[in-house]
Amino acid sequence: MINGIINVYKEQGFTSHDVVAKLRGILHQKKIGHTGTLDPEATGVLPVCLGNGTRLCDMLTDTDKVYRARMLLGMTTDTQDTSGSILSECPVDLSSDVVKAAVHSFIGAYDQVPPMYSALKVGGKKLYELAREGREVERKSRRVNISYINIEEIEIIRDFETLTDAPDVIRFKEHPADFPKMTVTITVGCSKGTYIRTLCHDIGQKLGVGGCMSALERIRVGIFEAEQAKTLDQIAGAVEDGSIMSWIVPVDAMFAHMPRITVNDQGDRLLHNGNPLSRSCVILADSVQLGDGMHFRVYDKAGIFTGVYVYSRKSGQFKVVKMFLQER
Repeated sequence: MINGIINVYKEQGFTSHDVVAKLRGILHQKKIGHTGTLDPEATGVLPVCLGNGTRLCDMLTDTDKVYRARMLLGMTTDTQDTSGSILSECPVDLSSDVVKAAVHSFIGAYDQVPPMYSALKVGGKKLYELAREGREVERKSRRVNISYINIEEIEIIRDFETLTDAPDVIRFKEHPADFPKMTVTITVGCSKGTYIRTLCHDIGQKLGVGGCMSALERIRVGIFEAEQAKTLDQIAGAVEDGSIMSWIVPVDAMFAHMPRITVNDQGDRLLHNGNPLSRSCVILADSVQLGDGMHFRVYDKAGIFTGVYVYSRKSGQFKVVKMFLQER
């Protein structure tokens, strides 16, 4: 069994669950989990956890993310992106300075209302299921944080043909009549749970012309970047030629910022049973100054990463936070 994380580049048309299902067939193992969904039309980084790495799924889901998005101003849809039905449209006549000011006003914390077309549950039912039934329910806003927004390009679109000919724009289901429109390409660094299509919608509302998202690529999740991500076809090829392990990020790499400790013979049995470790059970570098609440990555006497522990000054012990025993 492969243990670790692989940086998958999710292609358009696949759900995150599709990626996991295909990887199970490619890698011939069942214990695989993804780290947060991407819409089927979105592309980009999807870290996938393998074997004992699945214990990292919740941690990676909580990681800040970076997206590149194309926002279309002058139109709203029921899905807040251009895959949905058009609700309103208008011509856009805005200066770039006005657009930039509105975009940058969303930097920082703001209360975002999740879209109806989302996997969040209300009353035990997913919102998108209710939306498909023609129902709209009240959603509580959630505090999200936008750490930065960089504007890469602002473009005026003067006719429908130009807009739909763009390769990275999803085609409309209806023919919009009111032009010109404006597209704005942005790079967004944000906290978990942020909906970029809702951000585009909210920016459009602030500008008074409406807005929706026409393309989305996730370009970073924690340490995982799009430049290093591999498609499913590339991964299948690496399995065939035997080079797949060169693309697997080991679990302990996710804790490289924590000091390392190794147990001695006395601590090895305690470690493998998930017990607390006393100071006499561990080998700690002389340069490390113990502090209450400090976290450590712990290795057994064979040098195999086994878990994350936290030091308690009161008890003088290292206590388990999370175990990552090797699986075969």
